[in-house]
Amino acid sequence: MPLTMVGNGESATIKKVGGKEETRRFLENLGFVTGGTVTVVSETEGNIIVNVKESRVAIGKDMANKIMV
Repeated sequence: MPLTMVGNGESATIKKVGGKEETRRFLENLGFVTGGTVTVVSETEGNIIVNVKESRVAIGKDMANKIMV
């Protein structure tokens, strides 16, 4: 399921990062790598704030839909 389906405060393991090559590279540079753990902090107006690799990152809903957990 996409990252957007994970509830606030829940953790999930990243199974796959989809999208175009440049999108995948961008997300991997932020820490969204296969096998990594991501925790949803909050969701506001379509943007999702997550903890990944001990950093807090905000991404748009379109990017979050490309991250499968």
